[in-house]
Amino acid sequence: MSHDDPKLLVSTDWLARHLKDPDLRVLDASMFLPGSDRNARAEYDAAHIPGARFFDIDDVSDHRSELPHMVPPVEKFMSRMRALGVGDGHQIVVYDSQGIYSAARVWWLFKLMGQNDIAVLDGGLPKWQAEGRETEDLPPVIRDRHMTVRRQNQMVKDVTQVSSAAKLRDTEIIDARAAERFRGEVAEPRPGLRSGHIPGARNVPFQTLMNADGTLKDPEGLRAVFEAAGVDLSKPAITSCGSGVTAAVLNLALTRMGKTDHSLYDGSWSEWGQFPTLPVATGED
Repeated sequence: MSHDDPKLLVSTDWLARHLKDPDLRVLDASMFLPGSDRNARAEYDAAHIPGARFFDIDDVSDHRSELPHMVPPVEKFMSRMRALGVGDGHQIVVYDSQGIYSAARVWWLFKLMGQNDIAVLDGGLPKWQAEGRETEDLPPVIRDRHMTVRRQNQMVKDVTQVSSAAKLRDTEIIDARAAERFRGEVAEPRPGLRSGHIPGARNVPFQTLMNADGTLKDPEGLRAVFEAAGVDLSKPAITSCGSGVTAAVLNLALTRMGKTDHSLYDGSWSEWGQFPTLPVATGED
């Protein structure tokens, strides 16, 4: 049964049918953790979905901040999108080379900027290639187009707001990192960060929201995962992770379930974990 929603999630079949639509824009938002020995831009140059433009998450960010890939100023976002030929009236589909990983961050960023006609490719490039679909190594033809931005401030939270939520316990803080990182049993990938999690947070590793083929579970399956992790879905939610990327997979899943009162902690553990004055919990609690 098709679940295609051009404002949320579309299948590889949907994208194949619409690939030549004149107002479709496809974005490759692949990225990798430091030390992975993979280069997202080089992989894009070697093979990408036909017509796709490369969305550099680290470039389209706030370089005034020392934290990784924070939300860029509105003016910078608009400028970078114009350079990619992405603007008003376009239907956007974003994918990445790991299935559903960094593409969700770009989906969330566009939503934050008031753009609704954007969907994540379910299963991403791995599913597209596994089905034997076409890729190319040609650069796209860019024609610039203006983008109107209306930033949705309620979709993002800063450290002060998250600290307040952690104290009041009136909002569910949901952490997308792997369980051993959440429990504080291993060192963080980024040096200088403490191990553990925000007190009161629940752990929903983003991979647990996926089917075996890398696609997102259906709403009932997603709800079961959140409830098994002890998440009270009647409360507003703030998502978090290592640096604000995989947290967006949780936002994508919550949206698919029909939940609307959720936001993302942009600084995530890269910010919280570096300040000794902020409390840290370990273990399951």
